[in-house]
Amino acid sequence: MSLNSENLENAIVSAVRTGVEGRDVAVAFSGGLDSGLVAAIAKEYANSVTLYTSGKDQSYDVVMAHEMSEKLGLPWLHIPITIDNIEQRLREMISITGTSSPLTLSFELPLFFVCRTVHERYILGGQGSDELFAGYSKYVGMDNEELQRSMKSDLGKLISSTIPHETKVANHFGKTILYPYIDPMVTMEVGAMDISDLKPKDSDSRKMLLKQVARNLGYPFIAEKRKKAAQYGSGTMDLVREVAASKGMTYHQLVDSIYKDIFE
Repeated sequence: MSLNSENLENAIVSAVRTGVEGRDVAVAFSGGLDSGLVAAIAKEYANSVTLYTSGKDQSYDVVMAHEMSEKLGLPWLHIPITIDNIEQRLREMISITGTSSPLTLSFELPLFFVCRTVHERYILGGQGSDELFAGYSKYVGMDNEELQRSMKSDLGKLISSTIPHETKVANHFGKTILYPYIDPMVTMEVGAMDISDLKPKDSDSRKMLLKQVARNLGYPFIAEKRKKAAQYGSGTMDLVREVAASKGMTYHQLVDSIYKDIFE
């Protein structure tokens, strides 16, 4: 085990443990590496852990999450996102957050369904992993300087835009979202690394260090998991486009019309 991955492993385990110890915890669960790893660690320390996956029936995330839940030996619940409920939930989320970005709204819909549904107060998420561990496909092929700049910018957007949006949703439903990957100890460990330790050579080597942590902890099946972006893996983008098309609109036009209806 390299010193990098050992220190990182300790920091991630500590961040999860601090957030979940002795608590009943929900995991916003896609069945991928990020949420799979924090769920596996939480199982060791939380009072109870329940996995929740919101998405269209038989969507990629729903199928993968169900499979992963069985391997982890944790209870799993599917929260259906359907053509009949998605527009109302989109409207609710815009009203609560004031968010007008169609992109943000599309990838935040699955978490909104989780926050709205679960009875646990604490929700564990995998946010920050892509930004910290070079998980986005656009990072492949970048030189060191460009990669460092892009990752820093994306982490800044997460902290300044995404987290405030999610916090408004969580507060509205009386929930607290836990973000172990952006815990100060974890970000400090990553910040001390050379960018070449994080740089992906190809799509399969993205998030190499995080995959190594999963293997070190005895979860090779988590390390091997492939993931789609939330709005596609959950099927929400297909559904919102279908709703928009039924009104003779694009998805962007639908969001704009809802936003204006609420705030103007």
